[in-house]
Amino acid sequence: MSAIISEKFRIFNAQQFLESLTEGPSDTSTERTRMYFFVGRSDAWYGILEYYSGNGTALAVGNEIYDAGASGATAYGSTTFKATIEKVFPSYVLVSAPNPISANPTPGNVLKGYASGSDTGAEALCGVYRKADENSAPAPLDNQEEKFRIYKELIAAKRVESSNVISVIPRLNWNTALNPTFDMYKPDYSAAPSTGGTAKQTTNNKNSLGEAKLYVMNTNYEVFKCLYNKEDLAPGSNTAQNMPTTANNYANGVYTGPADGYVWKYLYTMTTAQVMDFLSSDFMPVGTYAGTAVVDGAIDTIFVKDAGTGLPANKTGASALYGPILGDGTGGVAKIETDGTGTITSATVETAGTGYTYASVALVTGTGTGAGGDAYGLFADNTLATSETIAGSAKAAVEVIIPPQGGHGADLAQELNAKRIMVNVRLTYNEGQGDFPVSNDFRRIGLIKDPLQWGSTTVATANTLTGTYAVRVTGTGLTDSSFGNDNQISQTVTGGTAKGTVVAWERESATAGVLRYFQSHESHTDNGIVRDFAGGANPISDASTGVSVTVDSTYSQTLNGVTFASGLAYPEVKPNSGELVYIENRRLITRASDQIEDIKLVIEF
Repeated sequence: MSAIISEKFRIFNAQQFLESLTEGPSDTSTERTRMYFFVGRSDAWYGILEYYSGNGTALAVGNEIYDAGASGATAYGSTTFKATIEKVFPSYVLVSAPNPISANPTPGNVLKGYASGSDTGAEALCGVYRKADENSAPAPLDNQEEKFRIYKELIAAKRVESSNVISVIPRLNWNTALNPTFDMYKPDYSAAPSTGGTAKQTTNNKNSLGEAKLYVMNTNYEVFKCLYNKEDLAPGSNTAQNMPTTANNYANGVYTGPADGYVWKYLYTMTTAQVMDFLSSDFMPVGTYAGTAVVDGAIDTIFVKDAGTGLPANKTGASALYGPILGDGTGGVAKIETDGTGTITSATVETAGTGYTYASVALVTGTGTGAGGDAYGLFADNTLATSETIAGSAKAAVEVIIPPQGGHGADLAQELNAKRIMVNVRLTYNEGQGDFPVSNDFRRIGLIKDPLQWGSTTVATANTLTGTYAVRVTGTGLTDSSFGNDNQISQTVTGGTAKGTVVAWERESATAGVLRYFQSHESHTDNGIVRDFAGGANPISDASTGVSVTVDSTYSQTLNGVTFASGLAYPEVKPNSGELVYIENRRLITRASDQIEDIKLVIEF
């Protein structure tokens, strides 16, 4: 069976994404999508090496670990995989690669610990390995386990409004050094069929309009679409020379290059807001059509397929040849000019007509009369009243270019193949009353569709949401460095030990402050369980600084947008709710109290 999923489907999905943000009569309507941009992962990136069936001798931080082969007989000096252990957890280790790592370990092989020139005695079997470091973030995984991990490492989220999203296309600047030749619009570009046949490619050897250099942005942020590039009459030398503009050589919505013969259709001019928010080095926003009135099925371009010979000679200017544009439309008239040998030198549209979905011009002796009558062939006047005799030996052909459905400018998303959307989000200082902490960095960004509020089945609608747990603590001699970013904290609680990783420490005074932290099943289990921090007298300690504080169990109020009950606060996002529709792992982004991050996400459907 021969089938395709068309580019139109991609465009449809992109438009549906845009529309989903405004559907329904109000913000709480079930039809409307509540989209949130999120940041997460304050911890450094390390390789993750899973292990199982350990022999009882512990793997240790600072030691190395290596693949000893299926039987465990491969020596350290002969192995292809070795790495330094950075952190140890019950079922995996975080590793770095000073050697560097030249290969992946083999699942099921024996892993051995190594230190000071000899094996440590620690052994286990190799599980899944995921290579990463601070300069090379791991590729996100599209599975449920990754979703759980992302939610546990979530720092904060910000609502994406419709004003934050727009359709975008690859940026094409007016630059004759980078873009010497543009492709003209034709409706029938295609790759070679898989069942056999030939392709029809653009001037730049592209197989579709979606790949073509079809448009350009000039220095005034005006966007034009190429209707004609003279490739028929100047093949190989049809380079662009004249920047299209709505100033000189512009009439009836069209710019014609005086030196290069290019014909450009004006589409729109980017607004200041669009330039500031959505114009990037690689992509440009799709605006609203601002050209002349669009006529469905009006013919704008005629292409010379064969300049030929033997047509009436020296037919130029007012003495040119005219022929009705034949097809399912009406009123179209073509103008043909020739040189002294009867070779076509120009083929243009005299009258555009309307309603064409197929069309042709017959280069034969004219019969009948009138563009709206039964005229056929070539005539000596644009009213098609005086027949022109064409020799039977004459050979030439022209192609009438059918416009897009609705006409050029009727649907810019379709015409410009806008299968991508851009989301622009600004993180301003510690906005959301501290939901976005400025004291730590982040390494993951993405989009969550319709997350729920903590402890409810209600879709979140707030402008910002915190993704971390928090505890208000009291102590003595507290400083800004009492708790370090990404340090491990713990507390003895009923049944065992609660563990967490510091995301932010916000000191209020020498005796009080707020700890923001996250907990994950990978890093913070105690006898297989992640235990909650609790109020009472048991202290919370930082494993690195040694500072110990007590939960302020008397504190039950809202601080910096976070609601505390007995000194403890939960995230505002319900764990694992909503759908992760975009995930990007990246190098760290360092925040600062006086810093604004301008983040542009481009999603291709």
